[in-house]
This record gives sequence, structure tokens and C-alpha cells, in this order.
Amino acid sequence: MKKNILLALIVGAFMFSGALTVAAKKALPASSLSGGQGLDLNALAELFKESSNVEKFELELNKPETGLNNLDLDENDEVDYIRVEEQVEDDTHLIVLQTQLAENEVQDVATIAVEKEDEENYQMQVQGDPDIYGENFYIVPAYRGIGAWPIVGWIYRPVYRPYRSVFGFRVYPRWWRPWRPVTINVYRTRTVRFVGRNNFVASKTVRVKTVHKVSYNRQTSTLVRKNKVVVNKGNTTVVKGSVKKTNNNGTTVKKGVRKTTQTKNGSKTKTKVKVKKKNN
Repeated sequence: MKKNILLALIVGAFMFSGALTVAAKKALPASSLSGGQGLDLNALAELFKESSNVEKFELELNKPETGLNNLDLDENDEVDYIRVEEQVEDDTHLIVLQTQLAENEVQDVATIAVEKEDEENYQMQVQGDPDIYGENFYIVPAYRGIGAWPIVGWIYRPVYRPYRSVFGFRVYPRWWRPWRPVTINVYRTRTVRFVGRNNFVASKTVRVKTVHKVSYNRQTSTLVRKNKVVVNKGNTTVVKGSVKKTNNNGTTVKKGVRKTTQTKNGSKTKTKVKVKKKNN
């Protein structure tokens, strides 16, 4: 009898572990391979859903205890602070997430758009910036009824002032201390509690139709490599943009594209980097 109970416990533990592994794999939808290791958009949407207002959303997003922010866009081995800026036009809110990597270097990371259709119905979408996540990639709610979310009720109060972060380059909260980004496997374990709830799904189409009404100029930084994500027959290829560098001897070195391919089973392959040299 005891042996049967022990066997059942072992099988149960194995199944639970397998369920966590499957949930962890959901942390990175195929089209967010390049950006997902720094900021998983599915987990981001869950955090937005749980937050009581936009200011607290920014706070929780950047807290190391939350484990959601793993972005290092300028590749200096320090996680970047993500600031939040909100733009409003009529009943459409556009919440922009961005990093300020230098005094005049700002890079958008993602946007969260919320639209009020009527007194009961709302639309919402999270869009990753094309430089990081590729073109036309959205995370949207899997169901309607998002008007019950605390943060949606907050931003649609009768008297509401859009949130503008006071933080930026060299101006951070007192508690903020940059930390080294973790590996993708460690990051997945940190975000698994967010992405296993099935409240959001990936989409290639716009959900918030009025987002174009909001006046906002997209910000891009020269310090960030531009990525292109290509999905072909179930495999995902991330093409790193070319980077030009001029040496002291006047020789321009142009690094060729680096490709990383991830198959359905999660395995990765990398091609060698081609280097071209051209004397000036």
C-alpha cells in the first residue's frame, strides 16, 4: 500500500514538473524570441492586468523581486530601467514603455493600447517594438470583460491625468540598482507564474482600432541592434542587424548578419558571423 502511495506521489510530482516546463515554454511565443528573453510580453500583459494604476505598474515592472525586466538593449551587462509614458486621445489610451540609454538615446520597448468602446466594453493590446520583437506582433486578451481590471477602471475615471514617468537617464528611484541580466532559462522560471494563466493570446492583427488617433512619435536609439524576426515552417529566425565600426587605423569593419533559429522543440542553431573589411 505504501509503495503504491509513494509511486503515485512520484508520478504526480513528475506531471507537475512537466506542466511547469510547458508553461515556461509559453513564456516566449515564436514571434517574440528576440525580445522575450528581456521582456516577455505575455507576462507584461498579466502584470498590467494586476496593477491598480500606471505608476504602480512601472514600479512593479522594474522591481528585481518581480523578475519581469531582463532588458539589456545596449548590451552593457546591466538591466535597463523601463520608464512609462501615457498618451490619451478621446477614449483611447496609449501607454508607452521605453528605455533611455543615454542623454539623447531613447528606445521604445512596447506599447499598451486600451480603447473604450462603450460603458461595458473595452479593447486592449500589447505591441512589441519592431526593432526588438519584429513586425506585427501583438498580445491580446483571450476574453472580453477587461473593464473589471483595476487599472482600466483607474485610467477611465471622470477626472484623470495621464501618467508621465519622472525617471530617465541617470534619474532613477532611490531603490533602483542595475543588475546583470540572467540567462533565458533562468528568466523563464521567473516569469512562469505570469504566463501559465492563459488570459492572453498572441495575434498578428490590431485589436485597438483607434490607436492611430493618439499622437505619438516612436523613439528609436542608435545603441540598439535592429532585429528582424522571420517565421518559416514553424521555425523562428532572428536576424541581427548589421553593425558598422570604424577602427583607429581607418578600416571600416562591417559585421554580417547573425542568425539564430529556434525549432518547435526549442532547440537553437546559430550560423557563423561573417566579417567584411573595407579600407577607407
